[in-house]
Amino acid sequence: MSVQSFVNKRKKTFIGLAAPLGYVPGLGRGATGFTTRSDIGPARDADDIPEDRHAPPNKKNKQDKEEDDEDLNDANYDEFSGYGGSLCSKDPYDKDDEEADAIYEAVDKRMDEKRKERREEKLKLDIEKFRQERPKIQQQFSDLKRDLASVTVDDWNNLPEVGDARNRKQRVGRMEKFTPVPDSVLARAASQNSMNSTLSEQDQKYGGITTPFGAITPLGSATPSADIDMKKIGQARNTLMDIKLTQVSDSVSGQTVVDPKGYLTDLQSMLPSHGGDINDVKKARLLLKSVRETNPKHPPAWIASARLEEVTGKIQAARNLIMKGCEECPKSEDVWLEAARLMPGDQAKAVVAQAVRQLPQSVRIWSKAADLETELKTKKRVFRKALENIPNSVRLWKQAVELEDEEDARIMLSRAVECCPTSVELWLALARLESYENARKVLNKARESIPTDRQVWITAAKLEEANGNSHMVEKIIERALNSLRANMVEINREHWIKDAEDCEKSGSIHTCQAIIRAVISVGIEEEDRKHTWMEDADSCASHQAYECARAIYAYALSEFPSKKSIWLRAAYFEKNHGSRESLEALLQRAVAHCPKAEVLWLMGAKSKWLAGDVPAARSILALAFQANPNSEEIWLAAVKLESENNEFERARRLLQKARASAPTARVFMKSVKLEWCLGEIRNAEILLEEAVKHYPDFAKLWMMKGQIEEEAGKRDAARDAYNQGLKKCPQAVPLWLLLSKLEESNGQLTRARSILEKARLKNPHTDLLWLEAVKVETRGGLKNIAHTLMAKALQECPNSGILWAESIFMEARPQRKTKCVDALKKCEHNPHVLLAASKLFWCERKISKARDWFNRTVKIDPDLGDAWAYFYKFELAHGEEKHQEEVKQRCISAEPHHGENWCRVSKDIQNWRLKTEEVLPLVSKILTVPT
Repeated sequence: MSVQSFVNKRKKTFIGLAAPLGYVPGLGRGATGFTTRSDIGPARDADDIPEDRHAPPNKKNKQDKEEDDEDLNDANYDEFSGYGGSLCSKDPYDKDDEEADAIYEAVDKRMDEKRKERREEKLKLDIEKFRQERPKIQQQFSDLKRDLASVTVDDWNNLPEVGDARNRKQRVGRMEKFTPVPDSVLARAASQNSMNSTLSEQDQKYGGITTPFGAITPLGSATPSADIDMKKIGQARNTLMDIKLTQVSDSVSGQTVVDPKGYLTDLQSMLPSHGGDINDVKKARLLLKSVRETNPKHPPAWIASARLEEVTGKIQAARNLIMKGCEECPKSEDVWLEAARLMPGDQAKAVVAQAVRQLPQSVRIWSKAADLETELKTKKRVFRKALENIPNSVRLWKQAVELEDEEDARIMLSRAVECCPTSVELWLALARLESYENARKVLNKARESIPTDRQVWITAAKLEEANGNSHMVEKIIERALNSLRANMVEINREHWIKDAEDCEKSGSIHTCQAIIRAVISVGIEEEDRKHTWMEDADSCASHQAYECARAIYAYALSEFPSKKSIWLRAAYFEKNHGSRESLEALLQRAVAHCPKAEVLWLMGAKSKWLAGDVPAARSILALAFQANPNSEEIWLAAVKLESENNEFERARRLLQKARASAPTARVFMKSVKLEWCLGEIRNAEILLEEAVKHYPDFAKLWMMKGQIEEEAGKRDAARDAYNQGLKKCPQAVPLWLLLSKLEESNGQLTRARSILEKARLKNPHTDLLWLEAVKVETRGGLKNIAHTLMAKALQECPNSGILWAESIFMEARPQRKTKCVDALKKCEHNPHVLLAASKLFWCERKISKARDWFNRTVKIDPDLGDAWAYFYKFELAHGEEKHQEEVKQRCISAEPHHGENWCRVSKDIQNWRLKTEEVLPLVSKILTVPT
């Protein structure tokens, strides 16, 4: 072979040829081809010569022509060869490939059969879940389609025509936009829409028009070249309406079946009675249906479905569902009970009878069967039949016994405790019906059958107490604790104390006290005994179990006989919840164990004095003197006893002895006050001179000296007394207030201001001084200055209730409520603010709210006399007589001592012998009704 022939043979065939269509040079090496708009856009003319790289081949060979003529029909598609046969024509699909594919296909088919059932079940569940979340339109409207069966012909005919729902603006806008139509189109439409105005006999027979070909067309079809006869069309329409009305009329009476008056009422009765959304009901119904179909043996699904239908007003559907549920779940007592509830009367009894046959051991079904019976005799028969099947049911025995009289009940209970020996209730019920001797035997048997229950022992103790054997109660309770401990039963103090309270309420006092004494120390640490016992006593008192509390106090005093605090709490308990005799007996024992406790002596003397036994009170105070020879409290109590009983000489002698043996500032003060009250001003002044020499720093002495001088009209002497007192006692706020009021009464407003300002410098953050400064300006008519001072006062004393209360009524009426809210936020539990709120409700005529707030005020601070006085005045104006008396008695019990208006009356020297019930009306008279 020559070199030229070899070169020609190695030469590539594509060299010199045009590039194929879509060829991109360098694409295999990462180059990117692109096409501009000039390649495909409208800028290129159809006859332009394309570029070489996009030019199609000049000549098509036979193979390309066959590819162009390729049939792309789906019927010509082959899984392996595609539409046009195999792409690998030189490497055809041979037998080996076909055999391999068959093997793989067999393996795939075999593997698919293993998982087919599980996959199909999973697919079915997914579809059901999807349908529950997004049901088909057909399912959503299935209940409405069922309801269409009850729609009458008239209802169908009365359906309104579909109108144009668009608003007028849309309609007008749509009508204004039109395109002109050629006249030829309008003429053709007019010729096609014309009608024949006459009907032949054949046309009338068949209700239509005969066409030229002999066919019948309905009335209203178009025939060319005819005029419209509107009169005959109206007559035909009336005839058709008469036919329809005849079809729905009653053939007997000639009246329509539909009652026009009751039709709307019937429609209302068809509405569901529930208040939920209809879509929610549909979803719930579909969900419950899915649950029932998925697990038909699930009782709650049937019950829920029935109750859903019951709520929506479909009671018959609910009954059908629940009966089907009874068939699917015959061993579920809940389904049977629901069916009995839904069924009426005798049908319910039939359902319960079926239930009893299916579940003869169900207590609830037997109880339901007895409830359905109306006659007592039948009820007893049902219960006896039930007890034959379930003899160990305590519930059935109890219900059966309740229907019997006493004798039959005792006989039945005798049998019941044999069948149910572990039921405490049955044993105790039998013991109550038996005589004393038989009851003891019954309880002994009960203790043998149930050795771990405390109620049997407690009942035995109550039985012995009821029959006069109180000495046996302690032994029974002790044996009970020992027996329970022997049977490994934990002794719970709280449970036993609760049982003791129950015993007290039932009248078994000895039993409750024995229980308290037996269990009060169980499980208590040595150092916690006192605190725990006091809490137990308070708890029993709050539960109105006073005998239990008394027993706890008695046991605590036996353990701690020298504890003054326990004696005091016991004494206050007896004072509030016991009798005078019990209080005096307790106080006698108390002073014997705590002779140095002055308050116990004074309580005993006061009790005797209130009872009218003055000699006994004197003897108690004499004994108190012996135990506490230099006690100021006992001296003053003796003086008060004598002065209150008009024994003024005795009181003077006692005070003289007290000043000699136990001189104190209070003793001197009481001596001066007694002389002042008796009108012996000279003696009072002599005693004051001596007192201020010995006790110059006791502010009350200076106050009394100034008031005596002021009462005598000696203003300069009074001013000097106050000034001397302030030099010795600059922290005495009442002294500053007295001096300021003295200057104000003299018309010296500026001097009163300066005194109060000086007092505030000496005693910063004192709300009483700020309050008096505000009142001075208010009384002087300078309201603007008063408001400014009040603002400063609230800045310095932001939590002062008395200032906030005053500021509320300084505001105008519209702003008072806002100010009251601010005050309550700052001082929520301050009695002055609560009193101001009560007065605010009063002036707004909100009677019930005012009464509630007055009650809150006196509960928070019962020692505030002004609150009681306002409350009493309010009840006098708006309350009944019983309310007035109730407030008065509560005030007497509280014995208030504080309050600006209260102290003004009660500490007036003219009213020194008035009691609380006499002071209350006087204070209420000087109060002004809030406006």
